Amino acid sequence: MTGTPSPLVFVVDDDVSLREALGSLFRSVGMQVELFGSPAEFLARGPATCESCLVLDIRLPGVSGLDFQTQLAKRGNTIPIVFMTGHGDVPMSVRAMKAGALDFLMKPFRDQDMLDAVSNALALDRERRAAESELSTLRARYDSLTAREREVIALVTTGLMNKQIAGQLGVSEITVKIHRGHLMEKMGVRTLAELVKIYQMLRPERGI
Repeated sequence: MTGTPSPLVFVVDDDVSLREALGSLFRSVGMQVELFGSPAEFLARGPATCESCLVLDIRLPGVSGLDFQTQLAKRGNTIPIVFMTGHGDVPMSVRAMKAGALDFLMKPFRDQDMLDAVSNALALDRERRAAESELSTLRARYDSLTAREREVIALVTTGLMNKQIAGQLGVSEITVKIHRGHLMEKMGVRTLAELVKIYQMLRPERGI
């Protein structure tokens, strides 16, 4: 029986010795590791399908770690990033953090500091993946609604009573009650509050 895959840590650094040292460090605590000498190598690999994070050197040949961070964001890649550098300064650190980096470690760093930073990054990615999975489930449930049920859910979540909805749709109140019961069952909710919360989550991406 296959269990949950171990967390995956990507390391991008042109320093071979540091890459290997980090690989050994992460493997020693049960993490999967993939090592890359350049951002291009990392991009060629494709996105991870399991809990993961990126340990990225700030100074790389061809493109800086900060510029690569921007490239990833434009591609929609939201992998958590831990930066490391031997030449860091305050403006560089501020820019990295504003762009979403989780940590910024100065070389030489303690092994425990790196492990703590990576653990935090992996926890964030785990939460993100869980949220995306939940949203995907909700999308599928919404897509299973009939056209009439979608009309009803749009009106129910504004706070209208069944009688008012019936008047707007030109149907009987009992018909609205039936549609309301069906749509709540399909959406997996029991209360109006739950339905409103879910509908608000789906509205931006569904254009509803």
